[in-house]
Amino acid sequence: MENLNVSILSLILSFTMVLVAMAISRKEKLDLNKEIMIAMVRMIIQLVVVGYVLTYIFGLNSKIVTVLVMLFMVVNAAWNASKRAQAIPNAFRISLTSIMMGVVLSLIILVVSGAIEFIPSQLIPINGMLVGNAMSVIGLSFTNLNNEFKKSQQEVMEKLALGASNKEASQDIIRQSIKASLQPTVDTARTVGLVLLPGMMTGMMFAGVVPMQAIMYQILIYFMMMSTSTITAYLAVYQAYPYFYNDNDQLQFPKPQKN
Repeated sequence: MENLNVSILSLILSFTMVLVAMAISRKEKLDLNKEIMIAMVRMIIQLVVVGYVLTYIFGLNSKIVTVLVMLFMVVNAAWNASKRAQAIPNAFRISLTSIMMGVVLSLIILVVSGAIEFIPSQLIPINGMLVGNAMSVIGLSFTNLNNEFKKSQQEVMEKLALGASNKEASQDIIRQSIKASLQPTVDTARTVGLVLLPGMMTGMMFAGVVPMQAIMYQILIYFMMMSTSTITAYLAVYQAYPYFYNDNDQLQFPKPQKN
């Protein structure tokens, strides 16, 4: 790690690969060039600002400030996840409560077990990993739920006509939506160490931590990521599916509205 030397030239050369991505987008008419450029600019600005802010926060070592930063991360993640909801009402509230429940429970276990201390340098990075993964899972949950209801519309209507309740008619859709949203997390866990080398574990080893301690720490994080993902997907889907029915228990597709 001490020999790493990222220069301006290194950044410029690496940016050429972004231009390659944009060239492919233009050639295939993906209409992503504007989004890619905005994302890159935002990423640069956000990382610079957050880097200096975190340095200051770590120095403060304040529990109140730590909680506020973590809440800001959760709210921002919920807001971004809700954008994937299409027309599902109250998507922000659903995303917020789901992420809060999953992440808070996992963090409580980590702190109570003594795996991490209630200090910003430990809580904030781990919170970021859990929240980021939960955000992706909820976004997939919303997308899968919309797609599954559209695909199974006739089947659901037949079940309702036979006297099934909303939950009974939606059970296969709920199950498939949760399962599909968790698949990326499961695939990541399945290939970690073979395809994916965890940054936290390798960073700790570079820093001189005993390998087995770093390995155990990374295993712990993946346990929490799996549980957080499952809890958030479960809560999000079960809160969202009733909006596909009206007050007369008839199938409907939610109309676009502001959260």
